[in-house]
Amino acid sequence: MDLILLQKVQNLGDLGDLVTVKAGFGRNYLVPTGKAVPATKDNLAQFETRRAELEAAAEDLLGKAEARRTGLAEVVVEITANASDEGKLYGSIGPREVASAVSDQGHEINKSEVIMGEGPLRTIGEFDVVVQLHADVETTVRVIVNPE
Repeated sequence: MDLILLQKVQNLGDLGDLVTVKAGFGRNYLVPTGKAVPATKDNLAQFETRRAELEAAAEDLLGKAEARRTGLAEVVVEITANASDEGKLYGSIGPREVASAVSDQGHEINKSEVIMGEGPLRTIGEFDVVVQLHADVETTVRVIVNPE
């Protein structure tokens, strides 16, 4: 499936790139979220007329993400969870709990922006969690898990 990207997509391409992706990825994710449109002659012509507008919107999103990154630079979040004597949690702390704790401190983030590459936190201690605010902007948030 050939698509025209309407915004930068990580590991795929930049604004205006003509990319070929699997049909399911394009049909179920890129097109419904507004990140791409099918590469037809009409859509190519329409994209070229809107290119300046889309580039300005992309710059605006990048600027907002940079501003949010400066606000999150030194954020330390403490989460209390039920744990055993050995330090293992009876549950786990995932992106939803991290996003909620950061939002409680006044910094709005979505759970989809929290990247936990090694999976959810299952022990007490201090952890660095990556928060990806934009395809080009990411920062880390220190999460301290305390036993209940």
